[in-house]
Amino acid sequence: MAYTASSLRSSYRFLLRVCETGMCSPRYSDPMVVVYIQERDGAFTEVFRTEVVLNSLNPTWITKYTITYQFEIVQILLFRVFDIDTQFHNVEVKMLKLEEQQSLGEASCALSEIVSKPNRSLILDLVQREESVPSTHSQHQGKLTVHAEECFSSKNTAEMTLKCLNLESKDLFSKSDPFLVISKVVESGMSIPVCKTEVSKNDLNPTWKPVFLNIQQVGSKDSPLVIECFNFNSNGKHDLIGKVQKSLADLEKLHTGREGENLFLPTPVGHDNQNKALKSKLFVEKYSETVQYTFLDYLAAGFELNFMVAIDFTASNGNPRLPDSLHYIDPSGRLNAYQKAIYEVGEVLQFYDADKHFPAWGFGARPIDGPVSHCFNLNGSSNYCEVEGIRGIMMAYTSALFNVSLAGPTLFGHVINRAAMIASQSLANDAKKYFVLLIITDGVITDLQETKDALVKASDLPLSILIVGVGGADFKEMEILDADKGERLESSTGRVASRDIVQFVPFRDVQNGPSVVQELLAELPSQFLAYMRSREIKPCS
Repeated sequence: MAYTASSLRSSYRFLLRVCETGMCSPRYSDPMVVVYIQERDGAFTEVFRTEVVLNSLNPTWITKYTITYQFEIVQILLFRVFDIDTQFHNVEVKMLKLEEQQSLGEASCALSEIVSKPNRSLILDLVQREESVPSTHSQHQGKLTVHAEECFSSKNTAEMTLKCLNLESKDLFSKSDPFLVISKVVESGMSIPVCKTEVSKNDLNPTWKPVFLNIQQVGSKDSPLVIECFNFNSNGKHDLIGKVQKSLADLEKLHTGREGENLFLPTPVGHDNQNKALKSKLFVEKYSETVQYTFLDYLAAGFELNFMVAIDFTASNGNPRLPDSLHYIDPSGRLNAYQKAIYEVGEVLQFYDADKHFPAWGFGARPIDGPVSHCFNLNGSSNYCEVEGIRGIMMAYTSALFNVSLAGPTLFGHVINRAAMIASQSLANDAKKYFVLLIITDGVITDLQETKDALVKASDLPLSILIVGVGGADFKEMEILDADKGERLESSTGRVASRDIVQFVPFRDVQNGPSVVQELLAELPSQFLAYMRSREIKPCS
């Protein structure tokens, strides 16, 4: 088996091995493994069958398979082991009817559980489903070892220097301020940003600084990419100047041939399907490929992603006891927006955190008999901020709603500085940790400059910040914090952030489309790698 990732794609070979039989059968078996993956609707789809290993209780299968690993989502794999009856040994494995074979047990795990193990091996207990074995018998059927090996080719990184000529001016009294966004096109046809350039101010013939695209990120050199050129606007509503759709292989050819590609503008809906070609052209000034360490190399070396969460308890959320409140706990068990964001983000990141002890804070509320706090421990403790597991966060959140008074204003600076302090202490101890802070909020922040200062300072630390906006507030200022929407942040002293560490998404924009997790986590592997490379930290160090 092998896997590849979405924001991060990597080719792996999985070796399946059953150790420690524990089988009730007195004879040797002829086992085969069938692998399934869980779809969005919860159903399992078969994706792969191994060969049959004859006469063995401790088989090692050789057949391998490639599946798509996506960092942004939890992918559940199901492994079912069957004893193939002798009369079917000459039948192709894909033609075998599984209902005619004896089940030897099954096991399941998330794909991320395998890739996050330092040795890339995961041992699973094989169990027999209740309906297929009498309740008086032991359910333990042995163990299944799944081992992953990364393919060398997945480490290739393309470095490109891009320029445009004859861009259209979108500003009334000056030239355009262009920047590029490079997106991959996923199977559904949706474009997901994976890379962007800086803003080139007042320039119709810009040459941007080199961009680095790990070929993992886009699938292969032949996978389609959309390169969009925008004119930067400080309000976050950037004007599309033009776009092209090319693969990395196409871009390499443009460089070799010293040719430019005309940008185009999509035809409005309702008009004919011909795109409007522009005089503006995109050129590839430099194209080279090098081998770089991958996100998964760091995981294999023992690096972790440590999850932290901060929740907005300001009064604008509404009375938690009333159904129209964003903090309302529905007796039916239906999750509110805060709970859903915690669960979906935490569910993905928990596999990359070894002890699953998560710092959790609230802000903008008045704890019992105390002043308004802009960073209080969600568990109610005055000494420690950690809770155990995603369930621990959910329980602490629910408990806090009945033990604090919602207040205000909405300040981010305190929780960002608290998270930065933890990251700084970890860095001082040379720990192999990278921190991810999830901030969930319903309102406009009132300490924008203080927040910018905190973010600029934190950009030098092993820290990324994910912000989910819930409710119907105006989130323009959040867009400013996310450098995807424009320029790098600048502090009150004029210092510019060393890298982009913020990703923001309004919850309402993604409820009926891509999940919050995919939107928020799309850039996280790239942010992790940008930090490691900027400090020249290697996986083996």
